[in-house]
Amino acid sequence: MRTVLLGLLVVAACSKSGSAKDPAPPPAVVEGATAKASDPASLPPAGTAPTPVAVTKELDMMWTAPLKTLKGTPAKLEDYKGKALMIVNVASKCGNTPQYSSLEALQKKYAAQGFTVIGFPCNQFGGQEPGTAEEISEFCAVNYGITFPIMEKIDVNGPSRHEVYKALTPIADAKGTTGDIRWNFEKFVVSADGTKVTRFDPRTKPDDPTVIAAVEAALPKK
Repeated sequence: MRTVLLGLLVVAACSKSGSAKDPAPPPAVVEGATAKASDPASLPPAGTAPTPVAVTKELDMMWTAPLKTLKGTPAKLEDYKGKALMIVNVASKCGNTPQYSSLEALQKKYAAQGFTVIGFPCNQFGGQEPGTAEEISEFCAVNYGITFPIMEKIDVNGPSRHEVYKALTPIADAKGTTGDIRWNFEKFVVSADGTKVTRFDPRTKPDDPTVIAAVEAALPKK
């Protein structure tokens, strides 16, 4: 009888100690500021869009100009015709670089409605995009989870200005400013039918209500 009681006590002790060693539940995932900023739910409602600039043949060279993606795949902007576009010159080491988050939020919210952001890395502003194509690709994927297309590095100003920006830079923003790109993350919203362009300066963030309104106005008409 004593042996049986001792056995029961040992079993009970083992049971208690075993429960203490059960694996702890995984910690709750705390969403960081970058992830939150890329969430479409973080975008504010649309405001009032600036009056876009009407274009006819001004963008012809832009559509057919040869491009390459960061992976070296040949591309042209005409591959995206029929979609509303946000064309933006990007950089990895700029004070405006966090705008990648809200660019991705726009992409997630409006892609299914016929919209895409297209990024053009450029190293002409303070040398803030010095990396190789592979480094830029990794930076965008790891830090911002970018899903929109990004092209190879180009010049947006000067004698080697790419044809895409030769077409875009004469277009005025809401204040009437035309000409050279002013800094990283200047934005051009092109309507899905290719007839209207709205230009925003680098300081106007992609989640500004006026930008969101311009994107919504540029979407394909149902």
